Amino acid sequence: MNKPCFIAVTNRNLCKRPFFDVIEDLSKKDVKTIVLREKDLSEEEYYEIAEKCKEICDRNGASLTIHNFIDVARRLGIKKIHLPYPVFLKEAGNLSDFESVSTSIHKPEEAIKAQKLGVDFVFAGHVFVTDCKKGLPPRGLEFLADVVNAVKIPVYGIGGINEENITKIMECGAAGGCMMSGFMK
Repeated sequence: MNKPCFIAVTNRNLCKRPFFDVIEDLSKKDVKTIVLREKDLSEEEYYEIAEKCKEICDRNGASLTIHNFIDVARRLGIKKIHLPYPVFLKEAGNLSDFESVSTSIHKPEEAIKAQKLGVDFVFAGHVFVTDCKKGLPPRGLEFLADVVNAVKIPVYGIGGINEENITKIMECGAAGGCMMSGFMK
């Protein structure tokens, strides 16, 4: 089995210390990318945070992925974008200027459609119980395996992923897992 691969997903509201200190530390870790997923911000507020995160990541040779705000990514020259599935469907033909395009899916059929539309990889979830989806039952490992088996592109599990259960994700054939709480707290 391959070495576990993590994607860091941000939520500054979970941080117990200054957010940019967390980004600084993450930018020095062995993660595939840092997805700046600050869903509660306006585009301009997001731009200001993204600009600072880009400086930190550039300085440390880390990969930064913009979440949702396509124009922010273009304004900052960031070539990696992660889009919610409905946004990805709407924008799929207009993203050729990005080096990496990913989306979040919740059904194998969505992964298949995303693959046909040219996405590089998907986040599939939520796999385990997570505070981010309070009250919603997790889809589980069988769901993750079904997604992995439905497509040829890499699949990353998301939702309740941590260093203790990443092995289970990898055993399903996933390329790795997305972790938020474990990195933010």
